[in-house]
Amino acid sequence: MRDAPVISIVDDDESSRIGTASLVRSLGFVAHAFPSARSFLHSEQLTETSCLVSDVQMPNMSGIQLQEVLHARGLRIPTIFVTAYPDNKVRAQAFARGAVCFLNKPFDGETLSRCIDVALKNNGGDRD
Repeated sequence: MRDAPVISIVDDDESSRIGTASLVRSLGFVAHAFPSARSFLHSEQLTETSCLVSDVQMPNMSGIQLQEVLHARGLRIPTIFVTAYPDNKVRAQAFARGAVCFLNKPFDGETLSRCIDVALKNNGGDRD
């Protein structure tokens, strides 16, 4: 049997990052949390990540920009975006680039769990 999938959380807001990681662990997944897109890009978990939960608005590199960098590197990690500042234009951009879900903060555990399930089903066997 395979190990639990790795869910990486990228959020510059410490309380959101810690809370989301705790929630992901309570759902039975391995969770790794990062305070910035760059820290995730330079981590060992980059190639182990089965699903990414990323804040949209972060300093230096947004969640949308992170998704673009991942695609440019040939990494198609299913991504769930979360934001405290909902914007329909950004939402449309995220979905156009393949986002699995786009959640407004605060979100509940059941909603996140459903999004992770969809992300993992869409990613099953899709590795290079």
